[in-house]
Amino acid sequence: MPIGVLAILGLVPVIIALVLMVGFRWGAMKAMPVAWFSCVVIALAVWKLPLPYLMAQSLAGVSNAASVLIIVFGALLILHTLQHSGGMETIQWGMQQISKDMRVQGIIIGYLFGAFIEGAAGFGTPAALAAPLLLSLGYPPMAAAVLALVYNSFPVTFGAVGTPVIVGFGASIGTLIDGTFSFPGGRDAFFKIVGQIVTLFHGPMAIIIAVFMMGFVTRFFGRKKSWKEGFAIWPFALFSAAAFLVPYYIVAWTLGPEIPSLLGGLIGLGIVMLAAKNGVLVPKGEPWTFGDQKDWDKSWTGSIQVAQNLNVRSRMSQFRAWLPYILIGAILVVTRVNWGPQTDGDGKIVSYLFPLKNMLNQNFGLFSFTNILGFKGVNDASIKILYLPGTVPFVLIALCAIGIHKMPGNEVKAAWKETIVKMKAPTIALCAAVALVKIFQGSGGAIIAGALGAVPEGMPLIPAGFAGAGTPMSIPFAIAGALSAVGKTWPFFASFVGGLGAFITGSNTVSDQLFGMFQWDMARILELPTIIILAAQGVGGAMGNMICVHNIVAVCSVTGLNNREGEIMKKTFLPFILYGIVVGITAFILIGIGIDQIILNGVGITRRVLG
Repeated sequence: MPIGVLAILGLVPVIIALVLMVGFRWGAMKAMPVAWFSCVVIALAVWKLPLPYLMAQSLAGVSNAASVLIIVFGALLILHTLQHSGGMETIQWGMQQISKDMRVQGIIIGYLFGAFIEGAAGFGTPAALAAPLLLSLGYPPMAAAVLALVYNSFPVTFGAVGTPVIVGFGASIGTLIDGTFSFPGGRDAFFKIVGQIVTLFHGPMAIIIAVFMMGFVTRFFGRKKSWKEGFAIWPFALFSAAAFLVPYYIVAWTLGPEIPSLLGGLIGLGIVMLAAKNGVLVPKGEPWTFGDQKDWDKSWTGSIQVAQNLNVRSRMSQFRAWLPYILIGAILVVTRVNWGPQTDGDGKIVSYLFPLKNMLNQNFGLFSFTNILGFKGVNDASIKILYLPGTVPFVLIALCAIGIHKMPGNEVKAAWKETIVKMKAPTIALCAAVALVKIFQGSGGAIIAGALGAVPEGMPLIPAGFAGAGTPMSIPFAIAGALSAVGKTWPFFASFVGGLGAFITGSNTVSDQLFGMFQWDMARILELPTIIILAAQGVGGAMGNMICVHNIVAVCSVTGLNNREGEIMKKTFLPFILYGIVVGITAFILIGIGIDQIILNGVGITRRVLG
């Protein structure tokens, strides 16, 4: 069967999900189980995979969904705890003392605070934290969700201390870098160069998106429905982007891909909050707001009550109100980096004085399933309960906030009850979505022969010209392979493949794992610079965060917009396309000036080492 036909058939579950959620306005709770069922049918009929194997992959997906659900639960618990304690009202009052202009508040919380949390935690954590915080400041839930999702893009490639680059590409092309190509300096040197080029892709969009999204918010959620009102804040938006990008570039180009987003967000947040407090570049005149809630379109709101701008008061000190978030940030930083590296005589790291990351990043036996239903290699992602941000620090700090904010028992009980009640919809949606993802991931590759004992007769195989030719072709590979027909225009589409991977899997890291080798092959076949194409893949996986079902379900849960996922996806799709177009144009520019060769020359390497 031609790869183009296979690609179309492979896309059927994705198309069904989009049609049901966007076209028919079904919630993900109903649409994703239907999409999962269609995926099972396609895998049975076209990929010739046995039903018990597909059930095993689906069960693995359900267990994997638990990690995301713990994050959603923790983020909801933080929100409801601070709402009932009076902390959110105090934060709202304090933000109004910095600036009553809600465009300024959106940039501080969505753009900079979100970038810092992404750099520290990843896992979709920023949108899950930033969106409810924006909601507490008086943002309509729909506006808070969209802004948090779109702003959670440019920091993502360096999120969770560089995991998408280091782990994502490490799993897909790491052995090539170590063995076949023996890249001078090894993986660390290679990933550092990939990260440097990533910044050249993200940089322009980090500037554009800062301004564009302010216009987007005022156009679709403002009283006057005007792009101009949002664009009027461009000096402050550009200043904020610069405050983030300067440390972001310095760290990426000197230290590597682990903490550019973390330090860029943290340093930028401090600079911009101080500037806003002193009115630097803040528009003069009446502060912009969303107006009275009674005048809002009903489609903007959900089941969580929105804070009103009028009559808010400080119910405690700003320090006490913000302390839970300060502790969250501090714990994420401390637990995501191993401190005090100890080296041997050759300079190789052999241990750490304070290996907190390694200590927490363990499976403590909450549950762990291997070889599910007897299929070798079909495993769940064991929950690392102390490393998940949903537990440490979210639930931990929610418990601490009881004492910090001196909450009475009835308020604590109400916060927990609201959180538990709101978990039904995301649980069903995410279990179905991740089950679908596991079928996609397990539909080809080396796992097939190991799990089934032999490749099923009639199963699609990878065609000649790609690494692994003649081995089982996965559904995502068929989709990406069909796109390869665009030939030399591939640099324009490379990031969209990364975005497709993130949309399907909900992860920049997993997108890089899925398509890293594919992008490598495409670059070499078309005689394009491999490092630039890999960087475009990493950037695409980041921009895909704004449209992926996992993140949208999570944000809907924490903003009370359950079953409204299709409406949000419709709104985030435009920024996604804009991001991809700018990245595609940038790819041609970088290839034209030979930026990869310029960087490689600096370390004494010829481009032909890699292609």
